[in-house]
Amino acid sequence: MNTAAKLTAYGAALALAAGGAWAIGTAVGPLSADSAARADGHGGAHGGTVAESTPNDLPKGLASSRGGFTFTPTHATLPSGSAQQFSFRITKPGGDALTAFDIAHDKPLHLIVVRRDTSGFQHVHPTMAADGTWSVPLNLRQAGSYRAFADFAPTGAEPLTLGVDFAVPGDSVPVEHPESRVATVDGYEVRLTGDLVSGSSSKVVLSVTRDSKPVGDLQPYLGAYGHLVALRGGDLAYLHVHPEGVPGDGKTRPGPNVVFFAEVPSPAVYRLFLDFQHDGVVRTAEFTVSTNETTPSTMSTPSTSASAGHGGHN
Repeated sequence: MNTAAKLTAYGAALALAAGGAWAIGTAVGPLSADSAARADGHGGAHGGTVAESTPNDLPKGLASSRGGFTFTPTHATLPSGSAQQFSFRITKPGGDALTAFDIAHDKPLHLIVVRRDTSGFQHVHPTMAADGTWSVPLNLRQAGSYRAFADFAPTGAEPLTLGVDFAVPGDSVPVEHPESRVATVDGYEVRLTGDLVSGSSSKVVLSVTRDSKPVGDLQPYLGAYGHLVALRGGDLAYLHVHPEGVPGDGKTRPGPNVVFFAEVPSPAVYRLFLDFQHDGVVRTAEFTVSTNETTPSTMSTPSTSASAGHGGHN
C-alpha cells in the first residue's frame, strides 16, 4: 500500500509524495504475530550492550500487533494544534483492553511520536483510565503522516514496542536532515562521538556543554542520565537504548558524558534523539548519523531543525 492509499484508509488526503521513502514502514500494513515473532526483546536494561535486533530479526516498532497484543488508536486522524488529545488502547489476546503493566524506567508505558519525516519528536507518558484507554496531549503543529510507538511490558509477558500511523490533514512539505553530530538546544551544545556499526555493538558518547563549559550535574530522568532513541531511515525501525551505568551506583558520573552501547540492525542513515535533564527541564537533542558502511548523506524528511529540538515530556 503506498502512502496515498494508506492515508485514504485513514480518511485523510495528504500530499506526501516528497516523503515517499518514509512510507515503507506503513506500506506493509500491520504485521502478524508470526511475522513479528522475532521483533526483539526490550532495550530497557541499564548497562552493557543493548542489542535491539540482530541482522536476521525484525526490528522493533514495525508491527502494530505482536503475540496477540495490539496497539489501536481511538482515531486515525487528528487536527493540527499544540495540545491535541491522542488516545489509544493496548488490547491483549481475546480483544480485551490490557490494564496490567510492569513499571519500566518509572513508567508503565512510554509513547514516542514523530512525523514520518522524523520531525516533531515527542517522548511522552500517557495516563490510563480504568477501562484501559490511554490518553495524552500531543503537539501536532505540522500536518503529515505520524508514527506512534508504544513501549511497554505487559505484566507476566515479554516487553514490546508496537507502532501505528495516524494522520494530521493538511499540506506537508519535506525538510531535509543533513548529517549532523552536534546539536544545540536552549543554549546547550550536545556532541556525538563514535560510529554506528550494523550488526555489532558500538560505543556512542553524548557530551553536554553549556556556554562552552561541561555540564557535570545532569539530573536523572526516568532513572537514567539520558535516553536515546534511534529511528532508521526508510521504515522508522525503532531502537531505544539506555546509557551505561545507573545514577547513584557510585561509579556513574552525572555528565558531561553519557555513554551508550547500541547495535543497529543494518547499514543506513539513522536519526538519533537524546533526552536529558538539567535544571529541572528535559530537553531533546537531535542528530543524523550514517553507519560507517554508509556514505554520509542527507535524510530527505521534514524537520524543523537538523540539529536539535524539543520533545514533549510528561
